[in-house]
Amino acid sequence: MAAPDTAAGTIRYWAAAKAAAGTAEEPYRAATLAEALAAARERHTAQPEFTRVLLRCSFLVDGDPVGARDHAAVALRDGGTVEVLPPFAGGAR
Repeated sequence: MAAPDTAAGTIRYWAAAKAAAGTAEEPYRAATLAEALAAARERHTAQPEFTRVLLRCSFLVDGDPVGARDHAAVALRDGGTVEVLPPFAGGAR
């Protein structure tokens, strides 16, 4: 079976993820969400808080919630967007 094509797009970081990454967004070149996040962790090895924040985040890929799906099964597309959303304070009680 052939490997999926590598796609290029944008990862956007919000709130604590943005602070930990030191940037609001950066490009990805990956076939799956798992590959994009692994590459992001590699780029930010000098910022150990980044990996800790990612463990608490939820993700949207092109506006669709990833939820509990295996990140290796979430395909990325050219021109796509991955939103990295840490837990937010507040909400309904």
